[in-house]
Amino acid sequence: MQNRFNKKLAFFLHGLVVFFGILALWWAIAIIFDLKKYILPSPLVVAQSLWNGRQYLLENSLITIVEIVIGFVSGILSGAALALLLMFSKTLQKWLMPVLIVSQSIPVFALAPILVLWFGYGILSKIIAAILVIFFPVTTAFFDGLRRTNAGYLDLARTMGASPLSQLVHIRLVAALPALGSGVRVAAAIAPIGAIIGEWVGSSGGLGYIMLNANARMQTPTCFAAIFILSIIAMILWYITDIILKYVIYWDKKSQQN
Repeated sequence: MQNRFNKKLAFFLHGLVVFFGILALWWAIAIIFDLKKYILPSPLVVAQSLWNGRQYLLENSLITIVEIVIGFVSGILSGAALALLLMFSKTLQKWLMPVLIVSQSIPVFALAPILVLWFGYGILSKIIAAILVIFFPVTTAFFDGLRRTNAGYLDLARTMGASPLSQLVHIRLVAALPALGSGVRVAAAIAPIGAIIGEWVGSSGGLGYIMLNANARMQTPTCFAAIFILSIIAMILWYITDIILKYVIYWDKKSQQN
């Protein structure tokens, strides 16, 4: 227990060192080159922008958080469901796998205007954009985990008369959960991308909306403030996801080492 606490403390301290190191480098560049704040504002200017616009930033952050969380959960569920369909239907594998691959060659930014046209400027188009970013890593990771289930376990289950459903629930899913966990961790890191892209294309609120308007008005400190908040949201989402996965997939020793 003490060793685990020391590892977590060391990880936290390393993170602080990196964070303050980046801040120091950023501050030095802004001061040495005497850059205007609309080109590269100093950390102090960004902090002032955060404080002065805290109410406005908070209100729009809540919009983005809702979009990210709903898109994240929906993307995981849809990706896991698609992986199960691909696993148990060779026909679907033949027809859907090429579509799945091609879907990732199309930038979400190119699809976002169409989503706004179809689903409007509200939250739904942003959630769907987030799902499009998330579901692929979840699907591929989970599908790979399902395919790599130990054949010996499955043969033993069949010998003991286990039904296909029992094999799925008690063997395949358990064996594939660590792979699914890896996909979910990747999804947590990239979840904000889809929502922000959707907000850039068409929205009346959210951090992406703030970034777009701030850039148009050359209010770079406000844009950096929104980016900082988005980074914090992404980090919190990833750490919460990692903690949950460690408790859910408690038998996977590799996931417990971090």
